Amino acid sequence: MMLSNQVAPDGGGSLGARLKSARERAGLSHADVSARLKMPTRVLQALEADDLQQIGAPVFVRGQLRSYARLLGVDLEPELDRVAVAQLAPSQLVSHTHTPRYRRVFEQATRRAIYIVLTAAIAVPVWLATRPHLGSNLAVQSLEVPANLAAAPAADAAPAAAPQRTPLVASIAPLPSAPAAQPALSLTFTGDSWVQIYAADGSTLEQGLLGAGERRSYAAGEAARVVLGNSSAVQVLQAGQPVDLAPFSRANVARFTLSSDGSLAPVAD
Repeated sequence: MMLSNQVAPDGGGSLGARLKSARERAGLSHADVSARLKMPTRVLQALEADDLQQIGAPVFVRGQLRSYARLLGVDLEPELDRVAVAQLAPSQLVSHTHTPRYRRVFEQATRRAIYIVLTAAIAVPVWLATRPHLGSNLAVQSLEVPANLAAAPAADAAPAAAPQRTPLVASIAPLPSAPAAQPALSLTFTGDSWVQIYAADGSTLEQGLLGAGERRSYAAGEAARVVLGNSSAVQVLQAGQPVDLAPFSRANVARFTLSSDGSLAPVAD
């Protein structure tokens, strides 16, 4: 439940000092604010101490300052862009999904070689089986009638039915390839968003600010925990199906975990 605007914003001091003063006047502890905003206590303490570097990207800091100020009834909007963001250094993007060029070339050449071998394995036996029927030196049966048959009455002679041969048709059309498996998790960015992707063992798969047009995909069991800042600018697909981030989002920041079977669950506070 939000506090009313009866807590007047302090005109002097830093952003953190104004928030701390407003919280104390409202009679709230860090635990009270943490329970209402679903925000860790260490983040609240860092905001009040103006120690913004340890919190993360500007998109996280702006959202957390705005939520804290709204709860206390403090108007920080005129100062957010020129004070909070100015203290933050851009994070360095570290990609863990780069594939070397020689590996891509090797994989393409391997696929082509497999296709050629499979085609030859199908086409060569078919060609060998149909070769006698395609030869130009076909046997021609003689139309001469033997002398003993020529003396018999024409009525007694029964015409011999010519044997019917069914031509064999060889096809060298490539076999249909199996549909490519959908990744367990796909992220498509339509705007700037800070991301943190962790593996099941706690190691970092991806951390940094990603821009519009970028994509990330993870196989089943590869990603275990995901944090998305500015989640409204991220389209999430689970096994090719779109995911509604509303159940996992708070203050435009989505947090969820992925189980081994690919199901999503919110991160426990």
